Amino acid sequence: MRRMSPSSTSACRPPVLSQYVELGLALKLLADSAEGVGYLLKDRIGDVDEFVAAVRRVTDGGSALDPIIVSTLLSRQRPDDPLALLTPREREVLELMAGGSSNQGIADKLVITVRAVEKYVSSIFGKLGLPSTGSESRRVLAVLMFLRS
Repeated sequence: MRRMSPSSTSACRPPVLSQYVELGLALKLLADSAEGVGYLLKDRIGDVDEFVAAVRRVTDGGSALDPIIVSTLLSRQRPDDPLALLTPREREVLELMAGGSSNQGIADKLVITVRAVEKYVSSIFGKLGLPSTGSESRRVLAVLMFLRS
């Protein structure tokens, strides 16, 4: 993995490959940050190029979460859910963000423009009360709120 991400100075942590969805493990992995976190289900890895891209994303500090894991985490809604204000499309965009997709990747999957994705992301940040600051990644904070809710 060092070969794949030679610029990385921090310890590389490979994605977790699991046969089953383990909610406790997913929550533990995401407890501090979604940066550099990967959790994939073995039986759903069918495309080698997609798997390699996920490993690269994780080693570069991004995230790669299997959609089933994201859906399982989503099904645990709380009564005080901060995401309740989001539209279904905004939740879909946020779910894809949590899976590690870039704006271009989200646009491709939803068959919309990158500009439309940017508008959804901006709206998500506003509804979740995540103001623009130079010291924090609003995208990571939004994904963490999403995964913790």
